[in-house]
Parts: sequence; structure tokens; C-alpha cells
Amino acid sequence: MGSVNQTTISEFILLGLSEDPALQPFIFTLFLSIYLITTLGNLLIILAVTSDSQLHTPMYFFLSSLSLNDICLITTTIPKMLVNIQTLDQTITYTGCLSQVCLILNFAGIENCLLAVMAYDRYVAICHPLKYIVIMNPHFCVISLLFSLLCSIIHALFHTLMVLLLSFCTEVEIPHFFCELAQIIKLACSDNYINFLLVYTVSVLFFGIPVFGILLSYIQIVSSVLKMSSLGGKYKAFSTCGSHLSVVLLFYGTGFGVHISSAFTDSPRKTIVASVMYTVVTQMLNTFIYSLRNKEMKKAFRKIFSRITYIL
Repeated sequence: MGSVNQTTISEFILLGLSEDPALQPFIFTLFLSIYLITTLGNLLIILAVTSDSQLHTPMYFFLSSLSLNDICLITTTIPKMLVNIQTLDQTITYTGCLSQVCLILNFAGIENCLLAVMAYDRYVAICHPLKYIVIMNPHFCVISLLFSLLCSIIHALFHTLMVLLLSFCTEVEIPHFFCELAQIIKLACSDNYINFLLVYTVSVLFFGIPVFGILLSYIQIVSSVLKMSSLGGKYKAFSTCGSHLSVVLLFYGTGFGVHISSAFTDSPRKTIVASVMYTVVTQMLNTFIYSLRNKEMKKAFRKIFSRITYIL
């Protein structure tokens, strides 16, 4: 099969979750519901944090940033899929596809960094409570957020620019509902060994360092909690970490599943399922985890609903 230079490629074809026309209405309804629940739920979290002065703390500052990032991440994938289903058009432009790759990598990277910073926040709160206000000051919080954004942008642009160097065959069908980096590299007619090597090498570094930081933080947290003599103190300390730890396990567990399925399986269907968990389901569940497991958030929600009820 002959190859053409990537500059002549004008569009890719997203095959979606299923080629069965009978399933398209169900898929459309399901993912539209997931998108609305995720977006509205995270907007509610942001509204609760910004409107309640008791939640103006570093932990909730990072939580609201995480919620905003989850909205952005899920918006890069689902709306395009819904439009394709509705218009019966599976194409996405070459520029649009690379833009989607860059945005997904960027927002996934921000989430990766934010989870590490939130783990450090819990470490300082539990292990150094008297120094918490001094260490986790507003300046440090803003710098941490900006640094996370900068690192994520560099990571996303690096991989996107590497894709620009590839040449693609006339076969441009992506067995996915969005432009995933690994799937695009597989379509290249030119040598893609370097790209795959860089994907896994850079990913190990970029995601591995925050994971190491999270593990180190929780080792210190567990060590400090076990030294507490009060059972009530131990329960309170662990409860403040429960939501964050649940999100960490969900995010990295599904992300690890995506890379494993891409590397060791030839089944596009298994890769798609793992990616749905990573880019869609995780963002929806984050909303419920931080809402239902957090007393302060539930209290803030009740205040919001009571104000809405009073106005109505």
C-alpha cells in the first residue's frame, strides 16, 4: 500500500463505539446523559466552593480546579461523537483530530498533576497541621496550578508535534470515538517506532513522577495516622483522604488499563472500553465521589438548594 505525506491528509474517519445503526440512538442518549450529569455536577461543585466562604481553603481550591478540568476533558470527546452520530458523518478534519489529541493529553496531564498536589495538601494537613496555613498559602496554590498547566501543555505539544512528523497511508479509519494518540500512530505508514518509544518513555516520566509523589505522601500519612492514639482521630484523618484516594485509584487504574490494552491487545474494542472508562466515566464518578463522601460539600449543596428554593 502506498503512502502519502501527512500534509495531503485532510480528514480521519472515527468508527465510533459501534457500527450497528440500531445501537446509535442508545449510544447517543447514554453519552448525552453522561455528559450532562458530569458537566452539571462539576459546575455545581465549582458553584458550591466559590459561594461558601468556609470552603475557601487550598483543598477545595484544587477540587474546583479539578472539576473545571474534568468538564474540559469530557468536552473534548463527547460533543464531537454526538455530532457525528446525529449527522451520520464519521469524519474529523486532520487539524481537528490533532487538536483533540493535544487537548486530551493536556487536560489528562493537568488532572495527573492536580491529584499529586492534592495528595501533598493532605500530607501537610495531617502530618504538619500547625504549618498547614504557612505551607499551603494562596501563592503556593496558584503557582502549583500554573506549574501543572505549564507541564501539561509542554507534554501535550511534544506528542502532537511528533505526530506531525509522521506520514499516513490512504487508510485513515480510527477504530475509536475520538482521536487517541496511540491509534493515530498505528495508522502511520512511516516508521513509528520512535513515536511509540517516546509515548511510553515520556508517559512513564510525566505520570510516574506524580504517582511516586502520591505514594510517598500516603506512606507518610499512614505512618502518622498509625501513631495517633485516638481512634476518632485516625478515622477523621483517613476520612479526609478517602475521596481523593478513590479518585486517584480510579484515574490511574483506568489510565493504566488504556496503555496496557493498547500495547498488549490487538482488539480495538477492548481499547475503546478502557478509554471510555479513562476519559468519560472517571470524570462522571469524580462528581459523585466528592459530593456524596464529603460532609462540607453536602452542606454547601444544601445551602445552594435552599437559596434556589427561597427565590422560587
